[in-house]
Amino acid sequence: MMLVVSTTLWAQYKLPKLDYGYADLEPYIDSATMRIHYNNHHAAYTNNLNVTLQKYPELFKKDIVEIFQNLNEIPADIQTAVRNNGGGYYNHLLFWSMLTPAAKSKMSPAVEKALIKNFGSVENFKASFEKAAMTRFGSGWAWLIKDASGKLKITSTANQDNPLMSFADEKGKPLLALDVWEHAYYLKYQSKRADYTKAFWSVVNWTKVEEFMK
Repeated sequence: MMLVVSTTLWAQYKLPKLDYGYADLEPYIDSATMRIHYNNHHAAYTNNLNVTLQKYPELFKKDIVEIFQNLNEIPADIQTAVRNNGGGYYNHLLFWSMLTPAAKSKMSPAVEKALIKNFGSVENFKASFEKAAMTRFGSGWAWLIKDASGKLKITSTANQDNPLMSFADEKGKPLLALDVWEHAYYLKYQSKRADYTKAFWSVVNWTKVEEFMK
């Protein structure tokens, strides 16, 4: 009897449809960077994740967050690849959703109130977030998260790790993410990560942040 392996679960993960054009975040994030970041970097992580999981296609049945929370249960021979490519897939998925054209980037009173409650002021929050971005050595991410108790915290992770992963120093639900890999900003800002980090505030999708806070 021939063993038939279903392929209906393969290639589950796909690039998202962006809610804006490549040039719509100008001048804060340039169109050339957006095009390369999305079509080359994010596409590669997505494709590599699908290829990796094909070795154990039953893993396609699991939600990506469930995979992150139980990485130690992933087969050892693909664990690192799932960590890196799964993180790259998911982190960028969040990142794109947290960006919006500058004209639409407006913080709601609810978000402002939450930031003041947890950090003392919006200015303090931004300064702490920028510090997390600037002190992340090498490649990685800066995060605003909500922990299990409901408290908002700022953290950072290396490479494509995120706060949902089982071994994260600070675990929590991502509310805001900033990609500080050089490929996210080097074409426009070169080595000036600080300028890129400050420009980020002009294109934050605060509506999405509020949605994630709920």
